[in-house]
Amino acid sequence: MPPAKQINRFSQSENTISPLSTLHSAVKKDFMNNLIYAVDDEEDILELVEVNLKKNFFKVKTFTTSSSFLKTLKKQKPDLVILDIMMPHPDGIEVSKIMKADPEFAEIPIVFLSAKSDESDKIVGLELGADDYITKPFSVKELIARVKTVLRRTSGAPAAEDKKSASSSKIKIDKEKFTVLVENKKVDLTTTEFKILELFLSKSGAVFSRDKILDHLWGDDKLVIDRTIDVHIRNLREKLGEHGQLIKNVRGVGYKIEE
Repeated sequence: MPPAKQINRFSQSENTISPLSTLHSAVKKDFMNNLIYAVDDEEDILELVEVNLKKNFFKVKTFTTSSSFLKTLKKQKPDLVILDIMMPHPDGIEVSKIMKADPEFAEIPIVFLSAKSDESDKIVGLELGADDYITKPFSVKELIARVKTVLRRTSGAPAAEDKKSASSSKIKIDKEKFTVLVENKKVDLTTTEFKILELFLSKSGAVFSRDKILDHLWGDDKLVIDRTIDVHIRNLREKLGEHGQLIKNVRGVGYKIEE
């Protein structure tokens, strides 16, 4: 009787790529080139943030002082900044104002870290142009999820079927150049404000509920409160000047832009 044919028990596993491996590679590809700056005067928190961001394939630089962060910022811009509000001289609020006042850094997304957990504190942070606000103590998994969500929202190029521009008679936006012109004068918006305006102009006169706006901004990764939308729209109206009145609140329903 001929010897039984040996079966290679490992051949299938060696030549098959598991779904988990594919997902792992996709996540790595999405974020491996993103540079994150983390600013906090508590070294243990910085270490926790750095280790877990690196596990998720981010490049990370940490800073224990605001001055060292601002100095490095001028040399190399990050894709996102995680910023502790309670930093000494200057604090995170002042650092945020410095960044938002400089066109070179104004569009860099900021995620605030703070021990202040009151809703009013969160609203103040968002009013200053922060893209998200996380309270201490925080879940590392939540921090990573929020960082990824902000990066997806702020770095995505328009889809192929999207129009490259949208406009009303007074306001024009260019999605490729990420610019907004109000009566031919450039207006600097945060990424979130830009995307809200883009949504409104995509269907002038249509009313968008807060949930619809949240879906447009964050998709299935919504980790924010409805009041967030009100804050961003208030800031958007202010930046549009007299044309901010084109954005109207439909009581109990949502918002629309209408001339």
